[in-house]
Amino acid sequence: QVQLVESGGGSVQAGGSLRLSCVASAYPDSSNCMGWFRQPPGKDRELVAALYPRSGNTSYADTVKGRFTISHDNAAYSAYLQMNNLQPEDTAVYYCAAASTRYNCRRESVYKYWGKGTQVTVSS
Repeated sequence: QVQLVESGGGSVQAGGSLRLSCVASAYPDSSNCMGWFRQPPGKDRELVAALYPRSGNTSYADTVKGRFTISHDNAAYSAYLQMNNLQPEDTAVYYCAAASTRYNCRRESVYKYWGKGTQVTVSS
């Protein structure tokens, strides 16, 4: 069973930065999608960023493009989300996820393994 553990969340002021980390107990397949999702208060969970490890391609939600960067380190079974110029609307619980496929990495339904989440709070 793959377990994912996120860290790096916290409270920052608008314009600040945070780097989230996700460590996996194992990768079922290092070519499969890795993703970061978030759930703002009172809202549904949404995709923030997805990574296609085999190609290195990335995909982002429009609201975070140019501010957030997803990356990974297969040797360390880790994924990261660098978040710059954070805004109050970025406040949410952030989840790391690993998929059971290397395709359709923007679809939440392909993600089989989830972390418990880390809180990010941005004040104005």
